[in-house]
Amino acid sequence: MTEVRPTQAASASLWERDEEVAAIGRALDRLCADETSSGSLLVLRAEAGLGKTALLAETRRIAEARGCTVWSARGGETLSSVPFNVVRQLLQPALLSLMPEEAREYLGDWYDIAGPALGIADPGDRQADPQGVCDGLVAAVRRLARREWPLVLLIDDAHWADQETLRWLAAFSERLDEQNVLVVVARRPGEVGGDSARHLDAIADAGDSVSTLSALTPEATAGLTRATLGAHADGPFCREVWAVTGGNPYETVELLAKVQENEFEPTEAAAGELRALNRAARGGGLVARLETLGIEATRFAWAAAILGTGITVDLVAELATMGVDDAVRCAELLRSARILTEPDPAGVQPDDGEFQFVHPLIATAVYNSIPDALRTAMHGIAARVVTDNGRGAAVAARHLLEVHPDGDEELVEQLREAAREHLAVGAPDAARRCLERALVEPPRAEIHAHVLHELGCATLLTAPAVTIDHLQRALALPGLDGDERVDAVYRLSQALLHNDQLEEAVRTVEAEAARQSGPTRLRLQAVQFMWEGIHGEAASPGRSARLADLAATCTGRDNSERALLILRGFDAMARGENAEEVAELCDRALVNGRLAPGLGWTDPEWGLELPMMLASAYAFTDRLDRAETLYNEALRAYESVGWSGGHLALAHAYVGLGHRRRGRLREAEESLRESLAFAERVGRRLPLHWSATCNLVDTLLARGHVEEAWDIAEQYGFAPPYPSTIVLPDPRSVRGRLLLAVGRTKDGINELEAAEKAAAVRGHHNPVLVPWAVDLARALANEDPARAARLAAELRRHAERLGTDTAIGEALRCAAALETGQRAVRLAERAVTYLEASPCQYEHAVARVEYGLAARSATELRRGLTLARSCGADGLVLQAETALATGLL
Repeated sequence: MTEVRPTQAASASLWERDEEVAAIGRALDRLCADETSSGSLLVLRAEAGLGKTALLAETRRIAEARGCTVWSARGGETLSSVPFNVVRQLLQPALLSLMPEEAREYLGDWYDIAGPALGIADPGDRQADPQGVCDGLVAAVRRLARREWPLVLLIDDAHWADQETLRWLAAFSERLDEQNVLVVVARRPGEVGGDSARHLDAIADAGDSVSTLSALTPEATAGLTRATLGAHADGPFCREVWAVTGGNPYETVELLAKVQENEFEPTEAAAGELRALNRAARGGGLVARLETLGIEATRFAWAAAILGTGITVDLVAELATMGVDDAVRCAELLRSARILTEPDPAGVQPDDGEFQFVHPLIATAVYNSIPDALRTAMHGIAARVVTDNGRGAAVAARHLLEVHPDGDEELVEQLREAAREHLAVGAPDAARRCLERALVEPPRAEIHAHVLHELGCATLLTAPAVTIDHLQRALALPGLDGDERVDAVYRLSQALLHNDQLEEAVRTVEAEAARQSGPTRLRLQAVQFMWEGIHGEAASPGRSARLADLAATCTGRDNSERALLILRGFDAMARGENAEEVAELCDRALVNGRLAPGLGWTDPEWGLELPMMLASAYAFTDRLDRAETLYNEALRAYESVGWSGGHLALAHAYVGLGHRRRGRLREAEESLRESLAFAERVGRRLPLHWSATCNLVDTLLARGHVEEAWDIAEQYGFAPPYPSTIVLPDPRSVRGRLLLAVGRTKDGINELEAAEKAAAVRGHHNPVLVPWAVDLARALANEDPARAARLAAELRRHAERLGTDTAIGEALRCAAALETGQRAVRLAERAVTYLEASPCQYEHAVARVEYGLAARSATELRRGLTLARSCGADGLVLQAETALATGLL
């Protein structure tokens, strides 16, 4: 910043901002040069009054002069609790300019997901997934950016932006390489903490540059003073201007305007008046100046500060309880006093209203000057005013949050309604704030438990420990009955599981089941069995027998019975019972071959665990057609409703599992990498992250990409300690195979022996689900051949009990690997016979290659090579090609 004077026609606040303006110019050059180039992000950081807004205005001027489309938005100190406030400002004008069918066409599948958050579509009747809404907003801007190129997005006062907008902006910033758009963000340092601060830091980290603006130097202040007051302003006067304002451009401009209004001569003799003038332009001095305009003008300013946005004469008049003519007169007084101004036509938003404060510092000073009791009362009136003007409970909620608690039944209902609206658009934090405030009111005794239940549901995914407290309190109060009480117990058990309190989750469900009867009791018993089966390292004694006895009485007449049939089928599959009986149990849980209403992937009553267990029971009993149908249904269901957090991570993981079981290894790797990308956004060490990582490592090993599999395991922490939640396939078995593949034989054997012990504790004897025995027997073949033989015999016994072609074929392959001569050839040939009938083509390919090598048959080896190529098993292809090329037969 070496230049003293700003560029011609620039704002006074642009003095000594040449470097920043040049950076903006270069970014615009890149944007306009190539429609296919990556986007860029500039961050401007500065304390209040140092010229952030002026730089954004200059960006708009330059961009529009170059033919760019410019959209802008601004955070507000009193508006940070309004979800999607800033992103709505940014996108609404463009979307509302389209016909509804055009908007739907541009946004495509994202219209119903992001549209409600943007206020251009009605929300659905279910809770929206925040991550899905965030992804929808990213997609919306990406598509609109292609339509509006070259597009510039300006966001001022980002430190006051709502958390939902900041989450979107952080996600958008990370993906700027996918869209050619320039984003310029202005913010103050500090100001916020928690998630908002984390999002702002992520935005800064993604930026191409972060400029921290400094105060003006004495030389620049002198130049600005002389440019404003005349060249005759003397040195002592200019130095005092700098000393009084500290070089703050906004304060300097305001002070010089006061000098002009008071007709002071800019000489050393008048320099002593500057401090008093400066006090009148800020803080308490501004408030005193406001009072000189009269009580009505003060009331008008107070009402405008309460509204914060959408300031119109009519709304302010209603809020300030004055006539429209008086309101018009007050508005003019405040405009003349440089307190209010009309919005810049270049950046006007649909809800901007007729006026805005000249600067956020003024808005803050006016708001803080309102007496506390009066400010609280005015927020109450403002809630009624905006509601009466058709803006809805969610808009009124920010005012209701400020109202003094007074046992107001209507206010509680308004806050509950606002919470439902927030949840429907994907803003659970905003819903939480509303419900917490409703509890402070407090609600009537007969609905207190209902509000706690709603609050618990709102915080379930983000704060399980808090959810536990809310739901336990709700269940201890009178009021929750029937299905609502059962739902609260179910949600409480989920929260306890998320909080690593499995035993308490099971006890909670078990205790409630004892108090219930009929279908309700059955449902709770099913939930208990589900949590024990999925999350318990060791099942309770006799669990499988009790589950079998209970399921034997079920015909599938309702969802509780269907749930128990699914649970019994999954348990039988994991224990390695007869596959035909497993399939029969699972089929009985379906209605006309499909998931029953209420048991679907997106149905909240039961959750995703049951259909996941059903599909997996099919997958590990060679019913891959049915399993893949269910996995793909999950993916379509979650994408259609915009659930792109953990649900979509699991859906991609299980689609990948289906591909892996089928032998489509390339497709499996693609799905699993997609799953891992989603899982990373949700968090590590979670079941969904384990599922993605375990299956990806397993698939890479099958492909022969050992180094890559090891890198994935190291990068994503695929190592002990393992989760108590069941992961398919067994992670210990997969890691044991990985360790053997990288040459760590002893560690691999130890890991596989740990898998053996863990499977015995769980009672899991399905050799395809928990495949430790195959690799352990092979690893011990030379060191301990007798034990290897025993393992192979036990493996074959379990495989024949399960009765699937895959299990028996794999057991025969293992047995063949431990033999030599013609016995090895005969066993390998039998393995091929079974695996040829199996739907698992990769295992068939391996068996063909092994048989070709054992029988020294080039014909069989070529058949195996063809299968390996179709599967994408590169390591197996290389093995077969090498054998054929070098005559190893």
